[in-house]
Amino acid sequence: MTLLLKLSQLIDWLNERVGKGAFWLVLIMTLISSANATYRFIFNDSSNGLLEIQWYLFAAIFLMCSPYTLQKNEHVRIDVLSSKLSPRGLAVIDIIGTLFFLLPMVIAVMWLSLPLVAESYRIHEYSANAGGLIRWPVKILLPIGFALLALQGISEMIKRIAFLQGLIDDPNAKDAGPTAEEELAAAIAAAKAKEAK
Repeated sequence: MTLLLKLSQLIDWLNERVGKGAFWLVLIMTLISSANATYRFIFNDSSNGLLEIQWYLFAAIFLMCSPYTLQKNEHVRIDVLSSKLSPRGLAVIDIIGTLFFLLPMVIAVMWLSLPLVAESYRIHEYSANAGGLIRWPVKILLPIGFALLALQGISEMIKRIAFLQGLIDDPNAKDAGPTAEEELAAAIAAAKAKEAK
């Protein structure tokens, strides 16, 4: 079990880095959106490429942050049921949900998306919109994002099993640390302070 817990820590480390990196895409997407709106207002013109890059960034944020959200226990739960369960009962439900719902779903999406990505890359698929972008970079986010989500699901299952064996504390306990928004605000403030020096 020690080896599996080390694997879980490695997966957690990977998805935390990816998730925190994807936070910055929110800022980039906002800047592009603002620039596009300003350009459209001033010049009465717009760019389909800029609109599509916003969609691509939104897709990247959603897909790359989903594993991080699962890791931080911030995903949607049915509180009516989960609030009535003991920590051990909740761990059992999480294991069952991961085995029979999460992992089959992410494996199916990964499997079904791979031919779409391959075909898009093979034909150099572009958007049908004038000035639109190439499609395969956004399509490849599907198998990557769902692979990371599958890995995080495995990590969470390992932690639940270790908890049931009494090897670690309750993984469902909420962390009292800063929220993702607070961490991003602190990182932006640190970057500004560094630039000011």
